[in-house]
Amino acid sequence: MKKGILFDLDGTLWDSSEGVAASWEKSLDEHFDIEKVITADMIQEVMGKSMYEISDILFSEFPMKERREMLTYCCMRENEYIRSHGGTLMPGLEETLCRLKEQGYHLYIVSNCQAGYIEAFLEYHKLEKYFDDFECFGRTGREKGRNICAVVERNQLEQSVYVGDIQGDYYAAVEAEVPFIHARTGYGSVQEEVPYITELSQLPEMVGEFFQS
Repeated sequence: MKKGILFDLDGTLWDSSEGVAASWEKSLDEHFDIEKVITADMIQEVMGKSMYEISDILFSEFPMKERREMLTYCCMRENEYIRSHGGTLMPGLEETLCRLKEQGYHLYIVSNCQAGYIEAFLEYHKLEKYFDDFECFGRTGREKGRNICAVVERNQLEQSVYVGDIQGDYYAAVEAEVPFIHARTGYGSVQEEVPYITELSQLPEMVGEFFQS
């Protein structure tokens, strides 16, 4: 039986908020001549939302057309920054991924990020070998729930679970009709009572029990 673990990226596998904030602030200043403070806290608050939602929140004072232009440019420069500087991996990440692969699970990433962002994460931290596939809003234009479904279907998973850190991740899993595990290591909380981990190293044991139930 093919079993898959699908991960959210930001707040679940790593934290790139400081680098993203610095990159966006620099892009706005140098390319648009806009002096706007972008902090890591601001980025963390919008992580997990779709790209368009992020631009509407962070650039709300600008007309829609300008928001989209700013978003497109900032995301492009962000990918370049991430590819060169990486981010902060969650404690025990690679060890956990290695254990999960040894236990026979297939691993995936589904994020609301722009195209190229997941690739930059994988390339900088040399984690490509652990993941079979990934999907994101930037490639499909679809919300996370539908992208979870797409990954499950094209990889012919017979059992799967989605691991994420915010309420939106839970909603996406519900939409995709996939069980959910809350990673309490990240940016947000989940209102519903769901299985959870407080550190990534707990995941191999939890999914083992999860798939047996």
